[in-house]
Amino acid sequence: MKLKTVQLSTIMLYALVMGVFWGTWFSLSRSMAELPPQTFLDVGHAMIRNLGAPMSILMPLSLASAVFMLVLLPKRSKAFALAAAGLLLMILALIVTLAIEVPIDRKFEVWNVATLPGNWQAIRDRWEFYHTTRTFVSIAAFALVVASCLSERGELSRQ
Repeated sequence: MKLKTVQLSTIMLYALVMGVFWGTWFSLSRSMAELPPQTFLDVGHAMIRNLGAPMSILMPLSLASAVFMLVLLPKRSKAFALAAAGLLLMILALIVTLAIEVPIDRKFEVWNVATLPGNWQAIRDRWEFYHTTRTFVSIAAFALVVASCLSERGELSRQ
């Protein structure tokens, strides 16, 4: 029962993290290049304000839950391998977030229309490229964790 609870927790947390990345990419980020500077800044400031704190909690919780799940899974199982691969991808998403996205967000936070640097569109485009990368990495991480849970269920039923 403990394993099932941790698996559910991991799936839910991964879904929330992936959902934030997917939702912002699908609904807005793909259109950022079309926005006038003031609208881009308004949207960027709102996204940073609304997502920074929740994601600083959700991402570590999702990773902790996945590690706990790995501890509970049989080490030489297909379920373990899939969950470990999913964890590595979610760690990659965190690295992209902390090493690339957050530093760019910090620049966006202090900009206004009067202080936009000459290369602001290139910086915005770099942010978007890595946001897209992070989005699809998190989708793959989620898929691997779900596959792990389904695989583990199948392994137990054959025993």
